[in-house]
Amino acid sequence: MWHINIQEIFTAFLVLFAVIDITGSIPIIMSLNASGTRVKAGKAAGLSLALIVGFLFVGEGLLKLFNTDIESFAIAGALILFALAVEMTFNIEIFRNDGPPGYSTVVPMVFPLIAGAGTLTTALSLRAECSIINIIIAIVLNMAIVYFVIRNVNLAERLIGKGGIYILRKFFGVILIAMSVKLFVSNLTLLLE
Repeated sequence: MWHINIQEIFTAFLVLFAVIDITGSIPIIMSLNASGTRVKAGKAAGLSLALIVGFLFVGEGLLKLFNTDIESFAIAGALILFALAVEMTFNIEIFRNDGPPGYSTVVPMVFPLIAGAGTLTTALSLRAECSIINIIIAIVLNMAIVYFVIRNVNLAERLIGKGGIYILRKFFGVILIAMSVKLFVSNLTLLLE
């Protein structure tokens, strides 16, 4: 159970990296920072790590406790992603900035962007292929990348410029809408079977 396997770590790392897609979140991070609610790199990576690893162990039981399933959980995450994407694409404020200082690090950064329904369900499904220790190592490596990207987002902002950020925000807004629709439809299909 606790045997370290480089191939399993690499597989889990790549799968989680693709699902988390922190580089695709750069325009969102920039947008949150520009709105005055700065995303804290350490807090985002630490909370995401705790949430994903915790869900790896207790996720299925927790969902059963609330009489829900993974598909319903994924649909809820898809709806949050959709709302965020609509904000990015159409400049409509859905998530009010009326929370306590630093709340944007938790919502929408930690959930649903980094440790969203897709990431949490992927971590659970990796248990069928990889040992838990290898999945945890892959999660830690991904959170190191998350920390680095969020911490250095200002560098990307300086390189791209305000016009580039605006274009990226619109482009990734549409991509995020497509991802949320796919997540919604695929899990709704599973739910209705």
